[in-house]
Amino acid sequence: TRQIKKMMSSYVGENAEFMRQYLSGELELEFNPQGTLAERMRAGGCGIPGFYTKTGVGTVIAEGKEVKNWNGQDYILEEGIFADLSIVKAWKADDTGNLVFRKTARNFNPPAAMCGKICVVEVEEIVPRGSLDPDHIHLPG
Repeated sequence: TRQIKKMMSSYVGENAEFMRQYLSGELELEFNPQGTLAERMRAGGCGIPGFYTKTGVGTVIAEGKEVKNWNGQDYILEEGIFADLSIVKAWKADDTGNLVFRKTARNFNPPAAMCGKICVVEVEEIVPRGSLDPDHIHLPG
């Protein structure tokens, strides 16, 4: 429904409508190595505007990016992601926004949630305040 202007992803799957919009120029697409994408979200969520990484040096990923050499090794500058909106799914939450993720949802949902100015969270279960063990909260409200 053309609700997004630009997709930043490490993988886009096999969505025919997504592919049609991209190929027709209706949708921008920026591919990132998966670890770089995760670090860009984490950096943005922590207020870090950029960082250097070896991942992508000498490939199309590095095109147009600043390259810096340390101790004979090239690194490319990647920017932190500061999104307008983050949408994530959590397993449990309380009414203060403390979130608990399950299994692999712990990999990308915390940094994705952190990098958005606004974060919308879908949860499987909302629990009473104080019922989440503080040691098991993966993302504080």
